Amino acid sequence: MDAFQGFLKFILNQKTVIGYSFMALLTVGGERLFSLVAFKCPCGTENVIYGLAFLFAPAWVLLILGFFLNNRSWRLFTGCCVNPRKIFPRGHNCRFFSVLGQIILSSLVAPVMWLSVALLNGTFYECAMSGTQSPRLLDLICKGKPEECWKELYKVSCGKTSMTPTDNEELKLSLQAQSQILGWFLICSASFFSLLTTCYARCRSKVSYLQLSFWKTYAQKEKEQLENTFVDYAKKLSERNLKCFLENKRPEVFPMPTFAAWEAASELHSFHQNRQHYSTLHRVVEDGLDLRPEDEETTMMLMGTAQNVQLTHHH
Repeated sequence: MDAFQGFLKFILNQKTVIGYSFMALLTVGGERLFSLVAFKCPCGTENVIYGLAFLFAPAWVLLILGFFLNNRSWRLFTGCCVNPRKIFPRGHNCRFFSVLGQIILSSLVAPVMWLSVALLNGTFYECAMSGTQSPRLLDLICKGKPEECWKELYKVSCGKTSMTPTDNEELKLSLQAQSQILGWFLICSASFFSLLTTCYARCRSKVSYLQLSFWKTYAQKEKEQLENTFVDYAKKLSERNLKCFLENKRPEVFPMPTFAAWEAASELHSFHQNRQHYSTLHRVVEDGLDLRPEDEETTMMLMGTAQNVQLTHHH
């Protein structure tokens, strides 16, 4: 039993690495599936568009999905048109761009993986480059090759050129080598950039290594407790409402946060050394709402907007 708990703890501690490894496996499998089933290079004037579409379109879709599936995106943008102070609080205007940058970086992981795997395979790049009409690229690709290379390069992927099979195969291997070089360059650049951003963030950290570790643990536990408590409270409230409806009686008072409390707990968190709050919820619980005059005005405006929406629905 102790061995199983130790193994489970190890898995939980390494869940980020396991998640990225699983994402990498899915990316490799998806790229191979695209290459074998869906991808058929037309070997014509459409080579460039066709190859680039298969290379970049899935990466773009993965980037959009990364934004959609990142909870911080919705925490950042929910209600920002009604209350801009949520993303640009007084004294912390740069916080929005910092959080947005973190969201973008985390969303770029899957697209970079796709581009890296696709370039290392070389199929999409080979098709795209074989359709180029650029004189400079043609000189680079066909340098030292037969004259037919300049005229029939778009047929190389299909092996239908008038060149010898050996020359055709050399051209394909040359294009695939270029693709693989770009793939490794992208992997090395992304790894180095990731290291630089991590080092910069740690160097700018306002807390020590141990306190940062505690902060991460607290944030994870608070998130888990929040989800479980939301389910529990939602269940109790729905049971109370359903029971009162069926029994035709007035409901008892059910303790819930005020509108202002919901708004305050949904703001972006900023750490202060003199007030060590590890989350926005922690700050709201410790300090209370303590609304400034401009915040009270914003809250009243939001509540008025909600009431207007309700009145519109009633009419």
